[in-house]
Parts: sequence; structure tokens; C-alpha cells
Amino acid sequence: MTDALSPIQRKIRSFVMRTGRMTERQKAALDNGWPEFGLAQDQGVVDLPQVFGRKAPVVFEIGFGNGDSLFSMAQNAPDKDFIGVEVHTPGVGRLLHSAQEAGLTNLRVYREDAVEVLKHCIPDNSLSTVQLFFPDPWHKKKHHKRRIVQLEFADLLRRKLVVGGTFHMATDWQNYAEHMMAVMESAPGFENQSGPKAYHDGRPSHRPETKYEKRGQRLGHGVWDLIFEKTDLD
Repeated sequence: MTDALSPIQRKIRSFVMRTGRMTERQKAALDNGWPEFGLAQDQGVVDLPQVFGRKAPVVFEIGFGNGDSLFSMAQNAPDKDFIGVEVHTPGVGRLLHSAQEAGLTNLRVYREDAVEVLKHCIPDNSLSTVQLFFPDPWHKKKHHKRRIVQLEFADLLRRKLVVGGTFHMATDWQNYAEHMMAVMESAPGFENQSGPKAYHDGRPSHRPETKYEKRGQRLGHGVWDLIFEKTDLD
């Protein structure tokens, strides 16, 4: 019999579960804000117009970190609805604090595995944008299989995006940027908005500068943005 914790049964994840220390303000924001902003995987497939009370373009961000960037985007684009997924609880608390203070109504949050949320909760052909900013690069070659950007993941996004919808990636690791480019250039149903094998020229105006980006710049890293558009129905 295979042990329940054996490597054979463990799912390969692209992230590390982190709890971290929460401030009292973050705890209060999480407790008070979750009934309004929180979504859970066990709710199953969500009716997005019902969740937000309107029909609008939906942006889905994977791993929003401390939440500052996602909050800024939601605040600056009231005509769009935003769903963020993050497993780092202090970051969720920080985001909900900002959202409550600003009175945002166009933001919802999952504290789950983003891939599982996409598979089981997000309707097909419903997202206008999927964002993946500065994910764990898993820079060691033996860990490259943990990188979230793989052909199987691209196929999942293709099902969830509307035609003309985009997958926007950003990283400060050149090797991961090259990996992203290779995967997405070979993924069926996508087209590089900047042209074949070309990165976006500079940071897009709609993407705020993140703390990870600033950290990378201090370390002398470059920053690469890639935007791929879904070109056809499944």
C-alpha cells in the first residue's frame, strides 16, 4: 500500500504554502471583509455576473502577494471586476484592509490553489485577462517542473479566457522569461501581442510596479513582460 505522504501521491505545486505573521489590522480586515470579498473552492462554479452584481470584463490574478498592485488596478479600473488568488494569509488581510477602506465593490478573493480554482470554479470563456506577475521562478533546473507556466496550464487558460482575452506574465528572471516565451509560443490558440518571440516594450501602463519588481531592479535584474492573446474558440 502506498503511504499517504509518498512522493507518488503528492501533487507538484508551483507555490510554497506560507502563513506568516499577521498584524491585528490584517486579522480584523480578514475577519470583517471575508463575508463580502471571500470566495471558496467548495462553492463550485461561480456565476460571475451574480457575484459582482453586473456583467463586466473579469481580470483573474494568480498570486497577488501583499495585494498592493491588485488593489491599485481594481481601484483604477472600476469598469472591470477583479478576482485575486493568494495563499499567503497576511497578503490577503492587507488587501482586504485596503479594499474595505476604499469601499471597493469590484474585487473578490480566493485563498486556494489558483490552478484548482480555475479548474473547478471559473466558467469556460469567461475571463478577459489572466495575470501572473513575478511568480516563484524555481530557478534550479531540477525544480523547473514546478513552474506554473507549462503547456497544460496554457491549455487550461485557453478554456477560461474569452476570445481576444489575454494572459499577461511578468518576471525578473531571464531564464523564466525565456521559459514562458517558449511555452506560450508553442501553445495552441495563442498569439504574442508583441510579435513572435518578442517581449512587451517596457512595463505596460496598466501594471503597477510591484515590490518584487523593485527588489529585482535593486539586485540588477531586468524585467520581462509577455502578453499572449487567445485567438480562437476551443
